[in-house]
Amino acid sequence: MTDRPIKRSLTLHGHRTSVSLEDPFWASFRDIAAAQDQTVNGLAAQIDDARGDIGLASSIRLYVLKHYQDQA
Repeated sequence: MTDRPIKRSLTLHGHRTSVSLEDPFWASFRDIAAAQDQTVNGLAAQIDDARGDIGLASSIRLYVLKHYQDQA
């Protein structure tokens, strides 16, 4: 596991893109998608649709953070 962001490939609405995320965020994002019975691409597309003017990687990190804050 690394603390540095790693580029990850995604497909959003049929278009390839990539995000750079640290391993802990990526693992948590995958766990959240599985728990919600969604694919990683599907959840990323949902986040992308709602993100406004901030980057997709930042939006995913914030989504993961909010998910765990809401669980507490």
